[in-house]
Amino acid sequence: MSFVKKYIGDKKAEVVLFSSTAIALYGYDQGMMSLINTNYDYLDTMGIAEEDPLVGVIVSVYYLGCAVGAVLASYLGDARGRKPSIFACLSVTALGNLLMFIAGLGFSRGALVLMFAGRIIMGLGVGGIDAVIPVYSSELNEEGGRGKALAQEFQSNIFGLNMAFAINLAVTSQLGKTNQWAWRIPIIAMQIYPVLLLSFIYRLPESPRWWIFHGHDEDAHVSLVEIYGKDAASSKLDELKQAASEESAQSIGYTDMILPSGQQFHETMVTVMGQVNQALTGYGAVSVYGPQIFELLGFDVSTAEYLTQGNYISYFFLMTFAWLLIDRVGRRFLMVTGAFGIAVCFVILTVLGGLAMNSKELGIPNMAVSVPGSIALYVATGLFGIGWLSQVWLIPTEIFPSTSRAQGSAISVVIWGLANFAVTLLTPIGFNNLNYWIFLVFAVTNLFAGWWTWAYSPETGGRSFEDNQQFFTDSKEHNTWLVTRVKDGEYRHLPRGKGGDGVEGERQPLLAVDGA
Repeated sequence: MSFVKKYIGDKKAEVVLFSSTAIALYGYDQGMMSLINTNYDYLDTMGIAEEDPLVGVIVSVYYLGCAVGAVLASYLGDARGRKPSIFACLSVTALGNLLMFIAGLGFSRGALVLMFAGRIIMGLGVGGIDAVIPVYSSELNEEGGRGKALAQEFQSNIFGLNMAFAINLAVTSQLGKTNQWAWRIPIIAMQIYPVLLLSFIYRLPESPRWWIFHGHDEDAHVSLVEIYGKDAASSKLDELKQAASEESAQSIGYTDMILPSGQQFHETMVTVMGQVNQALTGYGAVSVYGPQIFELLGFDVSTAEYLTQGNYISYFFLMTFAWLLIDRVGRRFLMVTGAFGIAVCFVILTVLGGLAMNSKELGIPNMAVSVPGSIALYVATGLFGIGWLSQVWLIPTEIFPSTSRAQGSAISVVIWGLANFAVTLLTPIGFNNLNYWIFLVFAVTNLFAGWWTWAYSPETGGRSFEDNQQFFTDSKEHNTWLVTRVKDGEYRHLPRGKGGDGVEGERQPLLAVDGA
């Protein structure tokens, strides 16, 4: 009962619960498509072969929809409000999911076209959610460790991944890969997310910051009372009004962010490369094509599917270390060590994958290479969750001023969508042509991701918005983007003298009074 009271009576807790559930949508899609891609009835209904490049195209067009949806939802969120934008995104997600479910149901002509349409439309909705939800959540929950809060929300992303794959695995085990309901049930089960969220959103307040910036002070006060109570609402309202007054003259558009001459081009490139590097870790591909990777290591189809589920469960629990460490050792440290650690794992997988594919000729028992290969993949997956899953979404909220944070979030989702479109499109082609050498490709891309982050990404944890902005000011003065050369490398690590884990800076609100 205490748990229920906590999440039903506390608006902040409701916002966290709502945001976490919404973020789980993305994870669900990854887990959903993993086994659908290998269902024989699905492939036959779509009129494609298992090794047809169209398998990857169907998966990847979803990310193009995400990229477009992020921009549209960001615009709608600024113009009409965060809640209307989220409502629209959830509705579009439900529609796209329904189109995927009915594709080829009772008919075969046009099934592939309808599946493509469903994937793109669902991407529009999920991309919009990924762009608006972090902003909305931050605006309604300003206090506490920023890194820990977002890492906990992203742990629900992995819950969605586990849920989808578990449903997939259960129905596939019971019905077989030749039954259409083995792939349709996991698709329609996703409806539980948008339906629940749509039925719950009415309980949540609109962002008080959005009300203030659109001249609705009384509505902002009502929202603040819901969130903070009557005693604190008035002072919070004054703070927001002061911030609005200070920021009203700081009009920042996309041209200021994406053009090299723009005043926030440096911040944008840190955001863009964060998402590019996350994609280069290869885990968008690992999440979608997990069973195929275990098969490549020498396991049979059924064993590979159960091992994939085990990997996702391990991934979920290891993610706990992300929110325990992110505010203590910093975003940058986890990202750099995570990338280099994943690279080592992929080198090991390259060797073991080669041995597995040639085990008969070499006289090596399958299990002698398959088991250590699985351990390496489990470790690499955990390192990705701890080092990369939430950090690239968190950093943009810490380096952009509130007048451009929505645009920064949208740019982040657009790049995420385009980068994952490329990776998920090329990965099945890589499996079919490179076999185990694809692991070596990911090892190299991880080395690049780790190096770039070490060289150019500042540590944003434990610092207020003003502190983080100072890095970009200092980098202009030093005429370099290299973190080690800006102010004697001060931004390589968490600030010293703030309790060790940067709690003081972590408690500085980012979306209320950053303009001071």
